[in-house]
Amino acid sequence: MHHDIPLITTIAAALGFGLLFGMLAVRLKLPALVGYLAAGIAIGPATPGFVANVELASQLAEIGVMLLMFGVGLHFSVKDLLEVKRIALPGAVLQIVAATGLGVLLAMFWGWSIGAGLVFGLALSVASTVVLLRALEDRGALDSVNGRIAVGWLVVEDLVTVIMLVLLPLLADWLSGKPAADGRPFWLDLGITLAKVSAFVAFMLVVGRRLFPWLLWRVARTGSRELFTLCVIAAAVGIAYAATRVFGVSLALGAFFAGMVLQESELSHRAAEESLPLRDAFSVLFFVSVGMLFDPRVLLDSPLQVLSVVSVIIIGKSLAAFLLVLALRYPMQTALTVSASLAQIGEFSFILAGLGVSLGLLPVEGQNFILAGAIISIALNPLVFHAIEPLLRRAGNASPEQQRYARSPDPLAELPATTPQSSLDGHVVLVGYGRVGRKIAQALEEQHVPYVVVEDNRDLVEHLRKRGTPAVAGDAAEPAVLIQAHVARCRVLVVATPETLNVRQMIETGKALNPAIVAVVRSHNEQEARLLESEQADKVFIGETELATGMSRFVLSHLKDHPLP
Repeated sequence: MHHDIPLITTIAAALGFGLLFGMLAVRLKLPALVGYLAAGIAIGPATPGFVANVELASQLAEIGVMLLMFGVGLHFSVKDLLEVKRIALPGAVLQIVAATGLGVLLAMFWGWSIGAGLVFGLALSVASTVVLLRALEDRGALDSVNGRIAVGWLVVEDLVTVIMLVLLPLLADWLSGKPAADGRPFWLDLGITLAKVSAFVAFMLVVGRRLFPWLLWRVARTGSRELFTLCVIAAAVGIAYAATRVFGVSLALGAFFAGMVLQESELSHRAAEESLPLRDAFSVLFFVSVGMLFDPRVLLDSPLQVLSVVSVIIIGKSLAAFLLVLALRYPMQTALTVSASLAQIGEFSFILAGLGVSLGLLPVEGQNFILAGAIISIALNPLVFHAIEPLLRRAGNASPEQQRYARSPDPLAELPATTPQSSLDGHVVLVGYGRVGRKIAQALEEQHVPYVVVEDNRDLVEHLRKRGTPAVAGDAAEPAVLIQAHVARCRVLVVATPETLNVRQMIETGKALNPAIVAVVRSHNEQEARLLESEQADKVFIGETELATGMSRFVLSHLKDHPLP
């Protein structure tokens, strides 16, 4: 057997080290992204020991970039952006200008060219969508008005970055002061590039938004999950490649529009769900490959430069955003949330830095400064959010208008104000309203035991509310959802969903908010049941036939034996 297998070796090392360092980062209460970057440093050429193939890793990173951009496009909603356009559009553009200006000033102080300063400043101005979404989810603020503004702000940043990825190769010669290789004037090259991009965008909006959703439906009708996933991934990579070959636009832009056109389909949520594992895997490869380019000696050789970069990211950029939000006459809570959200940089910064180096605009040390700034700012971002929490609470008590921005605009994400308080004390929180959940709810109703349903199916939540049953729409793995179900005052948490992937998070949240809570969980086998019991589940039921009956009896028996004082 041939043992010279650099591709398999590189993938195995990247995923293995990514898993190891990612778990370590999560244990340290840091984003997993920090661990992936650290894994890249560990297997990169700048550190001793095993060294992965950098060239192959860069090619895998290209696929990661395509799938990252595809995911951004798949979740891009023009409607959501329009809801917050009054603040997100001017705020994001002005903040990019301010942060880019700070980056240019730093670059000029270090003796770099204007072109290097522009790339450097742009890379420092763009925050990580991955880090932001995770931070908002952990704090239950993703669906609040402030959360939507922060996400909309980053969507505008992403769009600006996509445009710069298209224009930067064209501007490279002009920024560096070199004559164009084809001898054409700059304005003519610019016009040709914009024409190609316009042709591609027109094709995708006119043909793509009809053809690809139709194709997705045809594949879905076959009933094959494998074919559906293959269709989604093939569309992402195929459109990106065709966009480059036919229209001459970047792979990133092609993948972004592939996600946008598929987002028009009613199957977009399924497409996002089915493609998520592969997108996550290649995203890990992308971040590991970025870490392989980082030379940690820069932290010792140029500590003042790294400190300057981190200061621009965490202080300069955030302060600019804070002042802009206040200038646009939004509450203090919104300004604090947006500024904390932007106090880091991530995936788009890496893409811009890599492109700048390949075009000869940005020096390699500039890329190292950007990577160092990203790692440090991402690691410190949870601390930034923690630091502003007292200010958020103080601002939230200021007026009803400011408190409104901290609440979710989704009426199904919160219990109705008409819900009797007597049914929200000593009640049962029932997660999942499928076949098992319905039977448990029926048994609780027969014994007149109050309960609140948590269900991610919005149609079911609407149906339950019409019949007078308290219900909350959302993923029970998110603390904010269980908080809305008043889990802190309930007596029993019943997890009746067939999916047990996020049960640990539900139990941890419930026990943290209510140490006296009893967690009752369903399972599919003995091994899984033992694992759930080790994760603080008080009672685990296995099987399907008498599952609902057994869970119901246990809950009612516990309530009877432990009456309220």
